[in-house]
Amino acid sequence: MKSEFDLHRFLPFLMHHASEKVSLGFRDIYRDRYRMTRSEWRVLATLGQYGALTATEIVTHTGLHKTKVSRAVFSIEQRRWLRRAQNENDRRVHRLELTSQGQSAFQSLCEAGVAYDKKVRDFLGDADFKRLSDLLTKLNDL
Repeated sequence: MKSEFDLHRFLPFLMHHASEKVSLGFRDIYRDRYRMTRSEWRVLATLGQYGALTATEIVTHTGLHKTKVSRAVFSIEQRRWLRRAQNENDRRVHRLELTSQGQSAFQSLCEAGVAYDKKVRDFLGDADFKRLSDLLTKLNDL
């Protein structure tokens, strides 16, 4: 008896592969330009987008595991792209904020991100790109 299941049409399988393909295309940009990992890029982008945050808040925004955030923060701090400010009420908590060098790297990568987004938009066409973006946004609310 043949199953109706087709792995290559199974939504989680399709989404994973499409996501990896799109992510790897952008990875080449941040890796080659700044020698950054995916986690470092996500942390840098999150701080650039939202401003000063705690590591726990970064975990919430990115979905990264706290150890990956911790390693990324350490690496970005070594580059002098972020600074820590200790919370006066709870010395275990630090606010993390991009330095001017970190802001500059973030802006440069944003420009590269916009160009990469345009490349994907040109490949899909405006209508399909918008439809895909809308559907992904909707799925994120699932």
